[in-house]
Amino acid sequence: MKVPRFSRKTLCIPYGVFLLFFVLVPMLVILFYAFTDDAMHFSFANFVKFFSDPTKLSTIVYSLVIALVTTVVALLIAYPVAYILARSHIKKKYVVLMLFVLPMWINFVLRVNAIRELFNLISQAEGFDWLSNANYFKTIFGMVYDFLPFMILPLYTTMMKIDNSLYEASADLGGSGFTTFARVTLPLSVPGIMSGVTMVFLPSMTNYVVSDMLGNAKVTIIGKFIYTYFGNDWHMGSMIALVLLIVVFLSTWLTGGFKADETVRGTNL
Repeated sequence: MKVPRFSRKTLCIPYGVFLLFFVLVPMLVILFYAFTDDAMHFSFANFVKFFSDPTKLSTIVYSLVIALVTTVVALLIAYPVAYILARSHIKKKYVVLMLFVLPMWINFVLRVNAIRELFNLISQAEGFDWLSNANYFKTIFGMVYDFLPFMILPLYTTMMKIDNSLYEASADLGGSGFTTFARVTLPLSVPGIMSGVTMVFLPSMTNYVVSDMLGNAKVTIIGKFIYTYFGNDWHMGSMIALVLLIVVFLSTWLTGGFKADETVRGTNL
């Protein structure tokens, strides 16, 4: 019995249909509502209203700052963890890696609720009453906890692919541990850093569930704005979603170009 062979164009049809109905059509709907008014007439009023409103602009700034701090903290925690796991001779290192990924198997809302209850218990202790009002701290803590595996996994995968002969060559040439790290490990791990940064930075700008549950609904990020406006004003909600899409596109484009450039540099060291 012959197995039917399909051409590449035929195999691309399901993917093309998926992109059409779940990517292109929703994007056209967002563009339509973003540049129309209540009477469905073409207008730039939503665009002007958005960039002339200090509240909306400050929300973007807050979202960027929260996402940036979350990404930096996650990177500072994840990089040593990934480095130790990749360079160690532990036989069961995959088990250790699984311990960091295991919380992702639990429902997201349950995990955030558990953190909130933990903060409530700690804030009742003497000397920790300030924690009940530390909304930004708790929000960033929750986001780091939630997105930390997305930073560890690409870093670990990238470091595991570094050829051990490079470390041996550095040692033979008299390179110290710091020199080897600065000239070999760090440049060659840049693709993993950029992948982790992208996977943490972009969702942190829109994850309003964490900011609502841990920040006592007092920390407003751009994702919350989109959710709120789509409840009663699709035109402004679409404009905010379009602005966020532009920010995501610019972030992806910048990190993608930087990643490719640094990969070439690292391989030439």
